[in-house]
Amino acid sequence: MTPHTTQQNPVRVLMVCMGNICRSPTAQGVLEHLVEQQGLQNAVQVDSAGTHSYHIGHPPDARSQQQALERGYDLSAQRARQLQRRDFDDFDWVLVMDDDNENRARALCPPEQQHKIRRLASFCQQFNTQDVPDPYYGGREGFEEVLDLCEDACSGFLAFLHTQKPIQS
Repeated sequence: MTPHTTQQNPVRVLMVCMGNICRSPTAQGVLEHLVEQQGLQNAVQVDSAGTHSYHIGHPPDARSQQQALERGYDLSAQRARQLQRRDFDDFDWVLVMDDDNENRARALCPPEQQHKIRRLASFCQQFNTQDVPDPYYGGREGFEEVLDLCEDACSGFLAFLHTQKPIQS
């Protein structure tokens, strides 16, 4: 930080999927990587959560970790947790993966904070989709698709943040 830069509160982003072991940890890892590449670690903080309690405390799915690692994203330190009502106080953006995640997040979210919820895929620049599909019951190609969509959407989201207010490290 330069002497003339004022300290600002970081933008806090929460990625949300169903179990917090495939899509949202992948999105968290991708966005954290992009934030680091751009030197914005002090300006943007990222976390993830699931709408269900199936996997609390577990690391991301081994297939998610493997596919992410092949692209340079290390998800191994992440642990699944469940979305809580207080998350809507703690985070500026709650980015969900699909209809079900959005509906469950909106049901938990106080009315005055509904504006924080958006679809991650709505920030895609190359892909035309509103959902990041769940790869859990599929093969390698599903996890690759999740990575493709997360990379595109997270790049678009950072570009969007730059248009909202200047973010700097």
